[in-house]
Amino acid sequence: MTDATIKGQVATPLRRLTIGIVIGYGCMMLALMTPALLLLTFKMIEIDPDGYTSSYGLVAGIGAFFALIGNPLGGALSDRSNLSFGRRRTWILIGPIFGCAALLWAGMATEIWQVIIAWAIAQLFFNFAMAAYTALIPDQVKQENQGTISGIVGLILPVAMAVGMVLMTLMPNATSITKWTLLAAIGIIGPIISLFLIRDGKVEIIEVPKQHVSWGEKLSKVYPSPRKFPTFSWAVVSKFLLMMGYCSTMYLTVMLVNRMGYTEDAATASVATINIISMLAMALTSVFGGVLSDKFRKQKPFLYVSALIMVVGILVYAFVPHYLAYVVASAVIGLGYGCFSAVDLALVARILPRKEDAAKDFGIMNVANALPQSIVPAIAPLLLALGGWSFFYIVLAVCVVVGMLAIKPLPEVGQQ
Repeated sequence: MTDATIKGQVATPLRRLTIGIVIGYGCMMLALMTPALLLLTFKMIEIDPDGYTSSYGLVAGIGAFFALIGNPLGGALSDRSNLSFGRRRTWILIGPIFGCAALLWAGMATEIWQVIIAWAIAQLFFNFAMAAYTALIPDQVKQENQGTISGIVGLILPVAMAVGMVLMTLMPNATSITKWTLLAAIGIIGPIISLFLIRDGKVEIIEVPKQHVSWGEKLSKVYPSPRKFPTFSWAVVSKFLLMMGYCSTMYLTVMLVNRMGYTEDAATASVATINIISMLAMALTSVFGGVLSDKFRKQKPFLYVSALIMVVGILVYAFVPHYLAYVVASAVIGLGYGCFSAVDLALVARILPRKEDAAKDFGIMNVANALPQSIVPAIAPLLLALGGWSFFYIVLAVCVVVGMLAIKPLPEVGQQ
């Protein structure tokens, strides 16, 4: 086992790097999240009209599992792809190529098993690229600017989701395969454009061999030792639990169809409206949350308040089954999640255990994003059977409350 330092890291000017990430990551997220929030539900209704609530959960759960392994695996591959083309740029290219090909297959699928495989491949390879994009922050951004750029990166997801919803409402007469093809094209064009903006290259990794290598040290190369780096594990736990709550929004389309009796066209228009409003709320707190946390040199107060706001929104989902209430709830959740995602990303960039394993460790942290996307669809049928939609949302709100407790051990800016 070795310790390592990085020399020769190419630095992209901050504005250029930001534009490159926004274009590439944004287009990629639009291509992935629009099916996740909308088209995948309708594909399962088309293939399995009588059991779509369960089959959607199966497809989404398996896909999210591959997202789960894709992020740390892609991060580890990115860290070790020391090519002249660039450690991160290599997977920014490879990931979307295979991911978009899988989206096309999903759009043409006629059987559940085909959708399962296609969606799993898409999640796997898009997460390879996601790990590479997020690793650019600790690679190339100074710590005093990480909160600001993290806020911008946190804004990308809701904007991409809203734009995707608008595109779908502008295509009411388009066939399903046309919609999937358009998203696949966007998902590859954006990352290719970003490659012309983001600078990257081969680095010099200076390794110092150690005399004795224990099993614990070997395992720490896979997952940082909780004993040596406890704050990293607490950050993983808090992110995971907060994301369990945020995934309440992932079931919006299914809820509108199943709970409220909406048609496909009505659900599409409603989800688009709700996501636009949620995006505006996220935009407000994502940018200002990151900037203010940099200005005041404080992060934990922003995380606590963000989590509390999310709990309020989720409970509105639980107890007020009305469309206008869902609009308000989504806006409230957006306010909380926007600030949390920006500040949390900056905090994680600050406490990463090893610089040379940045993408791998960021990939582990991103597991906390992906795993709830697998767990929530898997447990949703059980929770709905036990207590209906209200019980489903109460459980997710409790997850957020517990996640707030996991924030306490995290170090504040300036602390070890």
